[in-house]
Amino acid sequence: MDLSNLKPATGAKQEKKRVGRGPGSGNGKTAGRGHKGAQSRSGFHYKRGFEGGQMPLHRRVPKRGFNNADFRTEYSVINLDQLEERFEAGATVDADALRGAGLVRGKKRIKVLGRGEVTKAFTVHAHKFSGKAAEKLAAAGGKAEAIG
Repeated sequence: MDLSNLKPATGAKQEKKRVGRGPGSGNGKTAGRGHKGAQSRSGFHYKRGFEGGQMPLHRRVPKRGFNNADFRTEYSVINLDQLEERFEAGATVDADALRGAGLVRGKKRIKVLGRGEVTKAFTVHAHKFSGKAAEKLAAAGGKAEAIG
C-alpha cells in the first residue's frame, strides 16, 4: 500500500445535490427555497443569532452585574523567585530591567508578589507590592520602592 492507492472510506464522500434542474428531478422550479422573499434569493444569509423572528437568546437573558473592563488597571505580575533567578545581588530592578529579562511585555503596571524565597538584596521599583513580597525583600536586605 502506498499514497497512490489511498481512497476515502466508502460513504465518506457524497455528490453535491443538483437542485433546480427541472420538474423531473423532484427539486426543480424553486429548488427547495419556497416562494419569494429574501431567503429565496442568492446571497442571502441570516444575521448571527437570528432565531426566525423569536426574541434571540442574547436579548431574552437579563443583563446583570458590572463591567469595568475599559477602566480597570492591569498589572504584570512578577514573583520573587523570578527576580532571584534572573538578577544579581545588589541589582536595581525596574521596568526596563524586567523588560530586558523578558519578565514583562508592553507598558502594563508592575506588581511584585511573594512566591519563593529571596537570598539576594535587590532594590525593586514597581507600582505595587504584596505585603509578603515587601517583607521578604526587606528581610533579605533589599528595598521595595513603589512608583506612582
